[in-house]
Amino acid sequence: MVKVRKFGQKLMLGLAVGISCIMLQSSSTIVHASSILDAITSEETTEDYSEDTSYSILRGNHLNFGTVKVQRMSSNEMAIYGLTQCHHVCDEVYLYLYLERKVNGSYGTYKSWKFTDNNVTSLSRVLNVAVPSGTYYRVRGYHAAKDGAKESTSTLTQGILIN
Repeated sequence: MVKVRKFGQKLMLGLAVGISCIMLQSSSTIVHASSILDAITSEETTEDYSEDTSYSILRGNHLNFGTVKVQRMSSNEMAIYGLTQCHHVCDEVYLYLYLERKVNGSYGTYKSWKFTDNNVTSLSRVLNVAVPSGTYYRVRGYHAAKDGAKESTSTLTQGILIN
């Protein structure tokens, strides 16, 4: 009975030492509050893509809607899509795309493209863009149609992380 008691004490001591060692090793993981993922706001999404569509507040005579989409393709490439859709053939159709990059907590224009076409009902573009990784990107769009009078709307996606 004395041997059983000594064995039990040694077993409990060994378990206590083992558990203590495991706890010390696992507690060495440091989490920094300044991690890029902690900085996510309502302006960003955790998805691989984001899109936005905007219709005129009042139904326009010329412009139907505009839409933009941004999608992560790889760790340093993204795809951008933009569309300006009209109700009918218009004299001039506009699609301006602005790729915005988040730096120090705020977004600024990183690259931009301006497209126009004449006598069409729609104008769309798909762009594959190489970008530095490690930050959020979003797309702002300007969509307009001119047939005598000019009607316009704007779009803005949420930011997606390219890492």
